[in-house]
This record gives sequence, C-alpha cells and structure tokens, in this order.
Amino acid sequence: MNLGVIGVGVMGRNHVRIYSELRDIDRVYVYDVDKTALKKVSERFGAIACDSIDLLLKKVDAVSVCVPTRYHFEVAKKVIENDVSCLIEKPIISTSKEGEELLKIAKNREYLTIGVGHVERFNPVVKEIKKLVRKPRYIEIRRHNPASSRITDASVVVDLMIHDIDLIWNYFFSGNNKFELYSLGDDDIRKVVVKFGDCIVSLSASRVACKKIRAIYVEEDGFTIDGDFMTQEVYIYRKPEKYGEENTRYMQENIIEKVLVNRVEPLREELKTFIECVKKGKQFPVTLEHGILNLKIAERIEGSR
Repeated sequence: MNLGVIGVGVMGRNHVRIYSELRDIDRVYVYDVDKTALKKVSERFGAIACDSIDLLLKKVDAVSVCVPTRYHFEVAKKVIENDVSCLIEKPIISTSKEGEELLKIAKNREYLTIGVGHVERFNPVVKEIKKLVRKPRYIEIRRHNPASSRITDASVVVDLMIHDIDLIWNYFFSGNNKFELYSLGDDDIRKVVVKFGDCIVSLSASRVACKKIRAIYVEEDGFTIDGDFMTQEVYIYRKPEKYGEENTRYMQENIIEKVLVNRVEPLREELKTFIECVKKGKQFPVTLEHGILNLKIAERIEGSR
C-alpha cells in the first residue's frame, strides 16, 4: 500500500514520519510547493518526492492533506475527484460553506474513505473518560498554548478549541442539538460556556499563555475526573467518606484512583485507523459531517458569520 502526504510543514512531517515507520506501507510519496522542505523531508524519511500533486495521486492509494487551511478545499477537491481516499487535517476547510460544497463532491464517491484529522479522538485519555462518564454535571476543557508563528490563517477557536468542539459535540454529546452557548474573547483567547440539559460545559483556548495546558475535568454525582491529554494520566476522586475538624483545621478524606492508561501517540493511532479504514472500505471515525459541524460551531462561537 502506498501513501501520500501533500504539504510537509510541521504536521505533514509527522504524517510522513509515522507512515514511513508503519510496516503496512510500501512507499510514501510527498509533495510541497516548498522544494527545500520537500527535499529535506524526503531524504530524512526515505520518501519519494513528487513534482506535482497530479503525479503523486497517480502513485498512491490514499493521502494525508496537510497544507495550510486556506488551501484545503482546492487540494481535497482535487484528491477526491481523482478517486483517492484522504485524511484532511483539521480544520476540514476554511468555512462551513466550503465544507458543504466538498461534501456534495464526496457524496458521489461513497466508496472512498474521507476523514478529518481530529487527533484527540485517538487520545487514550478521552476513551477512558468516556467509559467512566454516564451523566456529567460539569465538563471543563482547557487548551492553552504559548504564541506560535506557525499558525497565521486561523483564530484560536479554529486552531485550538476546535479539537474540544469535536469532543463535546461529536463524542460526549453526539446528536444533541439542544444547547445554550455563550462566548467571550478574541482571535487569541476565547472562553465558551455551553449548557446541555443538566450539564454545564466550559471550554477555554489561548495563544497568549506562558504554560502549555491540555486538561479535561469532569464532575459527576459521586466522583470527579481529572485528565491530562499530554501526560495521558487520569485520576478519579470519589466522594469524601469522612469530614471533620482537627485543631480548628478542616479535614476530609478522599479516595483517589489512578486509571491505568495504555499510553500511545494519538497521531500514530489516528493514521493506523485511517489505513485500516482505507483497506476495508470503511468510514473513518471522524467524518466530513463531523468536521463541518465543528466549523459551524466554531463560526457561531466567533460570531463572525
């Protein structure tokens, strides 16, 4: 099986690295308009550099689309119209309107595997917490970054928060269209509060932080969950069994459990899943519809459309 990567920036290089390490992959073909970057990546990972996207598409069974967001529609459209399965890095497209146009093109090619690269879906922390949660009363997700010069064409909502939009609307509350949403912030820092029935959800994302944070916190009747996406650690805090005062100081005893998490590289799990879906002609877990919904929610949060 041959895989291609279009766009070999930071994320594209990681796709090339992982594909080059997987035993199921025979050859990796790469393309980028930056010929210097293309040469470096092809030499480092033993990939085959192509002079054009058209040439690459003739060589591969599937591709990762890792170009800047503003080129997603143009490139993904070309890939799909050439009958090649693809994984489009998040966000799926620049606007939900373009996403709907891409969906129309893809609808006539249901035999292809077309997915969106929301890597946190493949983080074992998320899967473990989903097993534990039944009726959450409060969910808080924080995704804060120091400033980066790498992202120049997306707000903090589309750049960072969109991962958590996907987790909330397509994973924890899939199919729930009844919610209240409140948003404050700008292109670099954003706070969102959402109410799904009895559950309050708080999302925050920042590109002005001096500390990198990837955290999820859940409160449910009887227990509290604390998770870290980066360390892949999950702790459960049970209701206190004992309260008291000793020397006028308040005391309580908690039961704290550390969940055994099988640590993995989420991107590797995502790409392995994509390859398996292509082989079996299956739908990727993060669909075009999911990606478009994420963008619609992001646009509503920004209040720009």
